[in-house]
Amino acid sequence: MALPQRICRRDADSTRGLAEKAEAGTISSGLNSPMTNRNRIGCVLLTFLVLTGTRSAAGPPERPNIIIVMPDDVGYGDYACLGNPIIHTPAADAFFKQSVRFTDFHVSPTCAPTRAALMTGRHEFKNGVTHTIYERERLTLKATTIAQVLKRAGYATGIFGKWHLGDEPDRWPDKRGFDEMFIHGGGGIGQTFAGSCGDAPGNTYFNPAILHNGTFEKTTGYCTDVFFRQALAWIDKKRKDRAPFFAYIPLNAAHAPLQVPDEYLKRYEGKVPENTAKFYGMIENLDHNFGTLLKKLKAWRIEANTLVIFLTDNGGTVGVNVYNAGMRGGKVTPYEGGTRVPSFWRWPAAFKGGVDCAALAAHIDIFPTLAEIAGAPLSPEAARQVEGRTLLPLLKDPHTAWPDRELVTHVGRWPRGQAADWKYKNCCIRNSRFALVNNSELYDLWSDPGETTNLIQSQIEIAAKLRAAYDRWWNEILPRLENENAIGPRINPFKALYWKQFGGGPDAALLKQMDPGLANPERTR
Repeated sequence: MALPQRICRRDADSTRGLAEKAEAGTISSGLNSPMTNRNRIGCVLLTFLVLTGTRSAAGPPERPNIIIVMPDDVGYGDYACLGNPIIHTPAADAFFKQSVRFTDFHVSPTCAPTRAALMTGRHEFKNGVTHTIYERERLTLKATTIAQVLKRAGYATGIFGKWHLGDEPDRWPDKRGFDEMFIHGGGGIGQTFAGSCGDAPGNTYFNPAILHNGTFEKTTGYCTDVFFRQALAWIDKKRKDRAPFFAYIPLNAAHAPLQVPDEYLKRYEGKVPENTAKFYGMIENLDHNFGTLLKKLKAWRIEANTLVIFLTDNGGTVGVNVYNAGMRGGKVTPYEGGTRVPSFWRWPAAFKGGVDCAALAAHIDIFPTLAEIAGAPLSPEAARQVEGRTLLPLLKDPHTAWPDRELVTHVGRWPRGQAADWKYKNCCIRNSRFALVNNSELYDLWSDPGETTNLIQSQIEIAAKLRAAYDRWWNEILPRLENENAIGPRINPFKALYWKQFGGGPDAALLKQMDPGLANPERTR
């Protein structure tokens, strides 16, 4: 009797009802299901044949092109289609109507952790990623990325935007499965932190220097326009080849600093506080570019067999005080508002859109889903790595049976050497109904989506069960925290390469800012 309440809660939250069922699924698997990850991935080819065979009336679709668009620091409540009364996002709104929408989809509470989990199909801590700076943003070299899997399966692969999983050359995306690399450094354009994490010197959101396949290019235009322009040019080339492509477009907008073209800022001035006006302007510019991408796919006649996934990388930031869809918290918190994000999926040749899916899903599910859809076999090591579930059954039938599961959130960002002391700080373990936060707060998300009433004293057994699952998880991750004592270089690698290419060098203040021995290691935000 409770599950329909959960569905109604999510539908009311997004102000949308359920639409027509998608075609029936054929395989159900997951983290807590009887089928293991290895067995599930072992069924990839069979599943792909079943998927394509279900649409024989129109001819079976070939392996799809895949595009992931992921804005930065944009939350669930920052889109008109999800209830925001002020912002103008017509492209996302139209795409929403055409997509399968996961209404209970979770990512990590900050930038690099989400990227690590998405790339590998497992929790970021198991990849050594516990922060966004101080070498703790570096993705372990032992992991297999989804880009590597797709590349080995014959896909052309490209990244355009924010990598944020290691700025040293051996950790660049062109070493992690991407043929085409067009990225800025650090966690944002213009950033400088101690050690390896930092961007090219003097960069701003206008006319940024971007690392393109190992060489800096001085671009012209606003950063979001630049990234989409480059992605579209690459897609235009690849669409003419016989092989499918994977375009990963993880944008730096609308991450601070809040720099935006005036024409977009003016649309919100006087309606919201100044910083929110800038933030909304950045999102509308992003939405315009997203709309251009969708129009190009249609004009190029590859729309039907291109899977487009739209999600954001963590909970809301600047816009949460205007509208946060009734959720508590935002980025850098373990509450719903810190991890629940938009997640819209469209592949017209394979499944119907215009429907909500209330199943508990997450960024770790993207890896196995794409591997299955692409017919991409995994090595035994990669299969063991994956913790997520394929979402294919839900994409085909959003109301299919979906075993319950637990998802763990931990903000991380503890001071160096203090991981053990932060076991229960800024953390959450949730299933489809309950969330145990900081080991001291328990919320019933069906009846209390805003997480206002603590049930820790009245629901002792539920709390104990979640606590036990969390304790097991914590013991698993402790040996994997390989970056905790890492010391980075004295000069950001992006800056060193830029100066080698164009000349120049750091002044005394910048040297101090970059030097791990001189910078303040306790600055964690």
